[in-house]
Amino acid sequence: MAEVALYSVVVRNKPGKGAQLLGAFKEAGINFIGIWGYPMGKRESRIDIVAEDAALLKKAAKQLKIDLGKKQTAFHITGEDNPGAVAEVLAKLAAKEINVYAVQALRAGNGRFGALIQVDQDDVKKAAKALA
Repeated sequence: MAEVALYSVVVRNKPGKGAQLLGAFKEAGINFIGIWGYPMGKRESRIDIVAEDAALLKKAAKQLKIDLGKKQTAFHITGEDNPGAVAEVLAKLAAKEINVYAVQALRAGNGRFGALIQVDQDDVKKAAKALA
């Protein structure tokens, strides 16, 4: 388990806007642990990003004049893939009465899975202990 910095960028909900944003970060040498996006109504979309190097992301965003929004702490979980792997992780948080704000999980291949988990920012320290 690793604590990671998660940022959210709001873009117009139009074809190519996500590609344009990620292309700019590509040119700046940013590599991402996770990216996910979703609409916020008809006009805007939110793209949540977790970079391998948060300091480099912040520097690039400043140079590119991209508003990253407020930093949030999330958890990057990886492990052996098996039935219930993510349920086991979430059960650790539930046992400590920590509400999960969002979770994105995928099978990574070769018997592995990865997940990014967000909790209320007031519960980050408590969640870190539960997931250690």
